[in-house]
Amino acid sequence: MGKQMTEMLKGTLEGIVLAVLAGRSAYGYEITAWLREQGFSDIAEGTIYALLVRIEKWGLVDVEKVPSEKGPPRKVYSLNAQGQAHLDEFWRTWSFLSERLEQLHKEGK
Repeated sequence: MGKQMTEMLKGTLEGIVLAVLAGRSAYGYEITAWLREQGFSDIAEGTIYALLVRIEKWGLVDVEKVPSEKGPPRKVYSLNAQGQAHLDEFWRTWSFLSERLEQLHKEGK
């Protein structure tokens, strides 16, 4: 990814991860792997783990420790009501911004 993509992704990654968790519970590596499958190939696992720590601290997710076949228990994250409200606000903001950007794009042609 280019520098511009990386910078834009920084501002939206929290919403993207919350959207992933709105669909299903997952642990950090699962989220990273799914994002990479969707084309976000440069996302580092450490970035996702740091974000998960942040959204857990903010109370946006519930966390369950699930035994792992390989090593310590995994922290499985699921979106809770506060996280859903936060995600809803993200989508409202995203819609506003994307509509305005599309308008600017059309006017610029």
